Amino acid sequence: MSDEALQQVLKQVRERVGADTHGAASLVLFALMKTLSTDNGQYLFLLNKLQDLQAADRRLAYGLMELMARGLHRDANWQQTLTAIETEIRGG
Repeated sequence: MSDEALQQVLKQVRERVGADTHGAASLVLFALMKTLSTDNGQYLFLLNKLQDLQAADRRLAYGLMELMARGLHRDANWQQTLTAIETEIRGG
């Protein structure tokens, strides 16, 4: 997957969360992003939570993991997306 395609994952995750800020899939994707953003958090995330997601949402989760694996979880786009999602969830 190209870096450009991976950046599209962030856009899709934000759109997914924005469509249902308190839905199970939105909260799982947010928790995954938050976990992947925490370098000293030892990446603690219950992988069985992926079972709660539909196939399309799991693909987004896998894209987020690939972004982290490539170190792109440290770039400005990731941080802006995470901040926007957190604001939507807390406010919505």
